[in-house]
Amino acid sequence: MTKASSPSGRREQPAIQVIERMFSILDALAEHSEPAPLKLIAERCGLHPSTAHRILNDLATGHLVDRCDPGVYQLGMRLLELGNLVKARLNVRDVALGPMRELHRLTHQPVNLSLRQGDEIIYIERAYSERSGMQVVRTVGGHAPLHLTSVGKLFLAGEDPQKVKAYAMRTGLAGHTRNSITDLPRLESELARVRQLGYARDNEELELGVRCMAAGILDDSGRLVAGLSLSAPADRLQEDWLGKVVETAGRISASLGYRAKPAQGVARRA
Repeated sequence: MTKASSPSGRREQPAIQVIERMFSILDALAEHSEPAPLKLIAERCGLHPSTAHRILNDLATGHLVDRCDPGVYQLGMRLLELGNLVKARLNVRDVALGPMRELHRLTHQPVNLSLRQGDEIIYIERAYSERSGMQVVRTVGGHAPLHLTSVGKLFLAGEDPQKVKAYAMRTGLAGHTRNSITDLPRLESELARVRQLGYARDNEELELGVRCMAAGILDDSGRLVAGLSLSAPADRLQEDWLGKVVETAGRISASLGYRAKPAQGVARRA
């Protein structure tokens, strides 16, 4: 196997070489529908068997590779889990983009699509223009704490009380502005409100001068997979936009296969 080199011709650092070898081993396993023996994998990758064995053991520890029998390996189930996660995220983005742009045309405000990633949300898509009258600070790929964002509150509201407490312990509920919720009783009260109303708000808790409203996006099993939020200057947020956000999130959920129960009434305003 040819070793990777930098544009200057110098050898890459050992860590990069190890990653290259890991990719090579995964590719070799992908070529075989049946479990492959260590000798065959090593030959395919141009590695000494002992080197291939060490890397395979590390991959097995991370469940990226499964050890079927002594010296025999196949791709691991963790790759399927990760692949399904990526597929779900891409599907949400693809389905959401059109409705997001339509919502932006109606409101002229930034519309955001976010997912949960650990103790934060990550922005994966955004529809906005210069007409919004506000600077877009958090671009696609940006992230923010769950308790400081409208979408993050949606995800926390779906957790049981012990998990919310664990989140508070891990993060310390650090605040960004004077409006940030930084203590557990206030957060629990806010999450109870989110559960009751079915939507969430950010009242200048992440950034001063910016308010947000968000509704959840559900998949065909009713699981919360993403959040749709609208951001606006604090003094320009219009309450009639809330219904549009909720309706748009519902349309996206329906496109993912979600079927809502018979309506109990329209969403109430805070």
